[in-house]
Amino acid sequence: HVQLVESGGESVQAGGSLRLSCVASGATQDIGCMGWFRQVPGLEREGVAAINWIGGNPYYRDSVKGRFTVSVDNAKSTLYLQMNSLEPEDTAMYYCAVGRSWCRPSLSQADFPIWGQGTQVTVF
Repeated sequence: HVQLVESGGESVQAGGSLRLSCVASGATQDIGCMGWFRQVPGLEREGVAAINWIGGNPYYRDSVKGRFTVSVDNAKSTLYLQMNSLEPEDTAMYYCAVGRSWCRPSLSQADFPIWGQGTQVTVF
């Protein structure tokens, strides 16, 4: 199966930028969609962005449109999330996830059976 390792989370001032990375290994031929989710303690995990492993076509939650960019480098088996104009409300644990089917705009956790361990983003 697929293994995922995220990195890039840090503490950053509001208005700053970060780039998260997620390296996939193992059965990457089974990947259909890769996504980023985030979770604040006590709240539900929410979808942030997703992109098809082959062919792109990104989806974003409304609150990050125009600020975040999701991309994939197939040669490096890596998913990225470029986050600009960060706000304190973006503070969360960010998780990378894999689904076996094409991405859907709903960004539902149910479509992603494989998850990484997470990387913490704190905006102050």
